[in-house]
Amino acid sequence: MSDVPETLTQKEWVAGLRDGRLLGQRCSACDNETATPFAACPACGERALETIELPTTGTIYSETMIAVAPTAFEADYQIAIIDLDTPGNARITARIADDVDIGETVELVDVLEVTDPVPVFG
Repeated sequence: MSDVPETLTQKEWVAGLRDGRLLGQRCSACDNETATPFAACPACGERALETIELPTTGTIYSETMIAVAPTAFEADYQIAIIDLDTPGNARITARIADDVDIGETVELVDVLEVTDPVPVFG
């Protein structure tokens, strides 16, 4: 596994994403994994979290089409919640490059730069 920061902050998460890496956290108490930085485990509240590198592949858990986009985005794009291929239940919300359905396998294929980078799976 590559070197990862001891404490995962938004700054390190963004830097990892720009390098094509998904960084997350694993709870030392319950082994729950998250795909974005937290101060405490959302499952049990434990504050002892280990920074980990997550897989860049996963399965579509839920998806929707955005027809009225927020500023800086063009309308009619798909987003999804992706179950990452990890035993700790990590999920990430991401932009989708291709038309996908629930249950399909996807992988990190790009990073969309807006104000902060946005993961793009396809």
